[in-house]
This record gives sequence, structure tokens and C-alpha cells, in this order.
Amino acid sequence: MSLLHGGEDQDREELNGLFEVTWQTLSSWPAELCRSGDPGEEMLVELGSCLLLAVALLGPGPGAQAMEGVKCGGVLSAPSGNFSSPNFPRLYPYNTECNWLIVVAEGSSVLLTFHTFDLEYHDTCSFDFLEIYNGALGDKGNLLGRFCGQVPPPPFTSSWHVMSVVFHSDKHVASRGFSAGYQKDVCGGFLTGLSGVLTSPEYPNNYPNNVECRWVIRAAGPATVKLVFVDFQVEGNEECTYDYVAVLGGPGPTHGHHYCGSARPPTVMSLGHELQVVFKSDFNIGGRGFKAYYFSGECQEVYVAVRGNFSSPQYPISYPNNIRCHWTIRLPPGYRVKVFFLDLELEEPNSLTRTCDFDHLAAFDGASEEAPMLGKWCGHLLPPPVTSSHNELLLLLHTDRSTTRRGFSVAYIGVVPMNVSCSRTDFQILISAQVLAPLERTKVYLGSRSCAAQEVGNTFRIQARFDTCGTESQRRNGTVVIVSVLHIDFSAGGQADVHEYEEAPPRDEVEALEGPVTVVPQDTSDIVFLGLCILAGVLMVIAIVVLMLL
Repeated sequence: MSLLHGGEDQDREELNGLFEVTWQTLSSWPAELCRSGDPGEEMLVELGSCLLLAVALLGPGPGAQAMEGVKCGGVLSAPSGNFSSPNFPRLYPYNTECNWLIVVAEGSSVLLTFHTFDLEYHDTCSFDFLEIYNGALGDKGNLLGRFCGQVPPPPFTSSWHVMSVVFHSDKHVASRGFSAGYQKDVCGGFLTGLSGVLTSPEYPNNYPNNVECRWVIRAAGPATVKLVFVDFQVEGNEECTYDYVAVLGGPGPTHGHHYCGSARPPTVMSLGHELQVVFKSDFNIGGRGFKAYYFSGECQEVYVAVRGNFSSPQYPISYPNNIRCHWTIRLPPGYRVKVFFLDLELEEPNSLTRTCDFDHLAAFDGASEEAPMLGKWCGHLLPPPVTSSHNELLLLLHTDRSTTRRGFSVAYIGVVPMNVSCSRTDFQILISAQVLAPLERTKVYLGSRSCAAQEVGNTFRIQARFDTCGTESQRRNGTVVIVSVLHIDFSAGGQADVHEYEEAPPRDEVEALEGPVTVVPQDTSDIVFLGLCILAGVLMVIAIVVLMLL
């Protein structure tokens, strides 16, 4: 007999089981206990008063404990503590949402661990769930994860001194809930954010003796993890057997991952989607310790193609709070990196100083933040293109703890600096030999290898007539143009790697990034042709080159 009119199957089964037990218990009682004076009312008494009496004597069943929503949550500001779902370890209430804000001392981090976990299961945790945020609520960009079922979440370490936890239950199916604990200034933990910071205990003060910390940094999906040390001072000896930092999960032999002394370890990229960092100190002699940034997922990439596009995390949806992202463009020797800004919308500059003190995007002329800065931007005004002086360029996005915007989208292209001059009948191309070192002159040619460059001092020079070296005349949009292709051969170790280049005028640079390769004309009419040559000689035009892979 079912006494429910709706709800989940589990609710129905639990309550039907309760009444089945009650009826069995009732049937075993003495008949006179549940007998009324009127024989015609005997069945009513058995099914009514005696049933209610049995329920009262047995106490409330499991379903009766899952009441409607209750007041819960709050601010947890002690250095450590514990909290749990309402009614734990009994069933939590229906239709409940609890928000806990964990706040510890500025400069500290929060370690959150779970002792017990049992929530209604769903493939996407759409019914009952627990959400953990790296910081305050209100921005899905701070979400570290959503969990349900019976598998406890892993330990989480915040990247600053605030962490939030949300518990939500719907109107059906209740379970035991969860219990969790937190503490500040811990070392080690499980890190899954797009980016964050690691420091030794009590950094920048000297770290304590006899500690061992282990961090596990895990990127979402197939992405890799990047670890960059910005400060390092650990007791040193030749084999790093006393105090040390070990990085596991990157390339190279295991013993090569132990670091000590005062020299900063190199930047490490994981081989898979996980990187482990271990810090250990012995019983005496300490140091300032270390500070390192980690980047994972779409918050760090290394681009090696000669042209490409990328954007801020979640673009065009608002980027997350409290992240630092690295995008490194690393091209073959001889290239320069030119970056074009297609879209930019970040938090506005400081209203008092008019500087980008909050969220900002910065470009560096190299592969690290120690390289010269090419520019720093915020707000919504598109910056002009920037060009590196060598073959590497780093873009860094920094966001603070509040206010997010759409983000940015950029495109980049490899360029080779060259000096082009011409006359009525021939032209000359000059490229610094140092730019293309260690290539030989025969690796640089126009049209065919028979038109290889000559080496004059520290310069590769190609001088040819317009009717030689593979040049050809074409008519485009009613104009006769001269087209030729410059080849630079980077092949090595039996691997073919020959790149082809063509000139492009400034107005076509962005279009060339997104569409087919644009072969750019040289007009053969006297006035226009001479004008282009004079302009090339005066301005020392940097030729924009586009990769066409063979």
C-alpha cells in the first residue's frame, strides 16, 4: 500500500517500507490493545488509531527527518574549524541552500578537506550538490568544482585567503550529507584552478624546520601545467639532500628535479596534465623559501606555429577572477613576433592614477616577465600592434578579485626584418645574417636555389632583375603586379622545413591573418612603382611575411 502521491521512487520505497514494518509490528500486538468497543469499527481502528500509535512508538523514519529548508551557512573566520550539512549525520533537509565563507588572515591560504561525503548522485550533479569557490561567491570563474554522490572531493587549497562553499538540495531524495574541515597556513594540497601561487610555509619569512609539503597541480582535460619560480632561497648543498624543492611530472630524469640553493629553478612544463611539487626542510638551517606561479589549462599555452589566434579564458564570456595567465609565442630563429589586438575589454584603469592597477594585459619582449615590457593595457581601447625584437614574445593576463569583463582576442604572425630597395629594372633584399644565424647563405634564396643570397659582411643580399629568379607578372584588379617568393630553409636532421614568404602592406596585415595568403603587388607603372621604391628606401620597411608550409 502506497501512501505517497508523488515524489521520487526512493522516497516512496523508504516510506512504504516504514509502514510495512509498522503493520507487521501492529499485527503481532495483542488484539485487545487495538480493539474498540464497536465491532464494526474494528478495521478502522486497526488501520487508523493503531497505525498512528505504532508510528508514534517507533519514532520518525528516515524520510521524516528530511524536513524543508533550514537556516544554515555563515562566516568561518577562525584559523581552523569544521562544518557540515544541516542535521548531519542524519538526512539533510529538502530545498536547502547553505553558503559558508571561509576567511583567514591576509596572505594565508585555506586548505579544505572532507571527512564524510554522501549526496544524491546525478551525472552532472544537477539535483543535490556541493560547490567550492576559490574566493567569494558571485563569479563562476572562481568555481573549483561541483560534487555529488559518495566520492569525497579531493583536498583543495585556495590561491588567496578566502574560500566559499555552497551546499544545495532539491525537493526530492535526501542523504547523510557531508562533514568538512579547514585550516590556514598549511603547506601542500590539491590545486585545480587555472592559475595560482605556491609558497613555502611562512614565506617571505624563513621557513620552519622539519616540514614536508606536497602540492598536486592538475589541469582539466588533456592540458599541461606550467610552473614558474619567481623567488628562491633554500639551504643548499651539492646533492640537495638537506632542504630542497622537487618537481615531479616534468621532462628529464627524476634527480634533475631537485633544487636548492639560491639559483631559481627553470620554468617546468608537465609531460601530462599533472605536476607535483614537494618541499622538504631538515632539522636546522633555513632560508626565505620560494614563491612560484602555476598555470594550467587554457591559462597557459606555448605557440610555435608562425601564425595563430588565441583569447582570454572563456572568451567572449567574462574571464575568471584572480588568475595570472601566460601565452608564449616561440618561433624559429630569424623571426620576429608581431601581435595584433582584435578585441579588448578589461576592467577600466584606476580612476585616480589612470594606470592599469587592476585587471591588465601585458606584453614582454621575450619568454619571461623579466624581459623588457612592450606594453600594458586595460579598459576597452584597442592597442596598436606590437613586435618583438627576437623570436619570442610573452603575453600575460592578470585579474584581481573583483570585476570581470569580456577579455581579449589577438592574432599573431611571424615577420622577418629586411630592407627592400628597387629601381626600374631590378631590386635588392638585405637581411641581417645575425637574424638568421646559424643558416648559411644557400639556405636563403628567391624563387629557386639558383638565386641564393650572397653574404656581404654581416648581411645576406639578394639582387635580381624583375624577369629572373621566379618572378612573374600578374594582373589583379586592373593593375599589373610583380610576384616573387622568398624561401628560407630551416631544415635540419633530415627533417624538411622550408618556409615561403611574401610582402604584405600594413592595411592587409590583419586580413592576411584570418583569410587566405595575400600575395601583395608591386605596381609596374612608372609613377606608382618609383613611389613604392622610394618609400621602401626611406622607411626601411619591415616586410610582413606569411608562412606557407610545404
